Amino acid sequence: MSDDNFALTGEQYLAKYNIITYLEDSVQQLLEHRDQNPKVVPARFFFEYFTSVRDGNHTMFREFSFIRSTPHNRASFVVFFWKCFRLIGRKGDLLSIQEYNSLVRLLCPDFPFKLVQKTARIVLIDDALDCLISFSDFVYAFQIQFYYEEFLEKTYEIYQSQLQALNSPRDPVIVPTSGEDEVKIHQNPHLPSDGVDSMHFFRSVYPLLGRSEFSTPPDSSLREILFGVPRISFYGFLMAIAKSDSINSHIGRLPERSHLLEGFDIDFSAWPTLKSPRNSSGSRPTSAIRSDGFSSISSTHSQHRQPQRLKKSLSQPRKAANRKLIAPETESDSNSETVTESSDTN
Repeated sequence: MSDDNFALTGEQYLAKYNIITYLEDSVQQLLEHRDQNPKVVPARFFFEYFTSVRDGNHTMFREFSFIRSTPHNRASFVVFFWKCFRLIGRKGDLLSIQEYNSLVRLLCPDFPFKLVQKTARIVLIDDALDCLISFSDFVYAFQIQFYYEEFLEKTYEIYQSQLQALNSPRDPVIVPTSGEDEVKIHQNPHLPSDGVDSMHFFRSVYPLLGRSEFSTPPDSSLREILFGVPRISFYGFLMAIAKSDSINSHIGRLPERSHLLEGFDIDFSAWPTLKSPRNSSGSRPTSAIRSDGFSSISSTHSQHRQPQRLKKSLSQPRKAANRKLIAPETESDSNSETVTESSDTN
């Protein structure tokens, strides 16, 4: 636990980590699943729920309103998407926006297409949105767009206001000269396509940093991005944020680009049968729920050991089944031998 947490009051700590959100959601889900399975033990259910929240496995098949409700949920969903589909990156496949939207909706059926479009605009310019995108570019852009959604909206408003100031009719300035018939018209030498002044943009964005109502990148990372160029466009600003290793480390969930495609893939075939995102009664399941009502999603730290345990558990029933198959064959063989002996005797 960070030492800064000890300086917080109880209310500040609960608000910082969205504890009330998870408490309310856990109680609501317990009530829903207890109707389906009266044998659910509340203490065990809460233990499984908060273990899943801690490990980031709690956003699968959840509704968008819950996934978007906390920064931890947003980052966990991006990581879960990466773990599920990084095989696409290993194969080097390029996908369209619609295909990425289909993959995202496999994990969250009501995820809005608009967010996927905004993610594509970080990687592609507006007139090339029909182009294909690599998996690594999409994942890092998706993380920035989803995790810093409110911050990006505020910075876009600031950028547009500064861009409109460049295009205002007050820009041309007439300067009188020594000649009576000569005047010099000074206009802004920069076109709107050149972007805005980086230092002026940073000074306008700086008051947003550290806001408690939404997540923001660290100011050191923004200084590194904006202090290195005289002017910047909003597209260049988004690209720089998505490619920033320091911002990715600040979020602390996705690995570096060089290690993005490493690790074990999630084997859905080894999991129990998953519930549909919405059942007929309209209740909302959280994740895969076993028959005893507990979450079947294992910790991310134990995913690489999961196939071995499953292999051991599945091997025993197969042996038993083999014995059942062998027994009739042995019996039939003995019967045939008995018939042969009796025929010989006759």
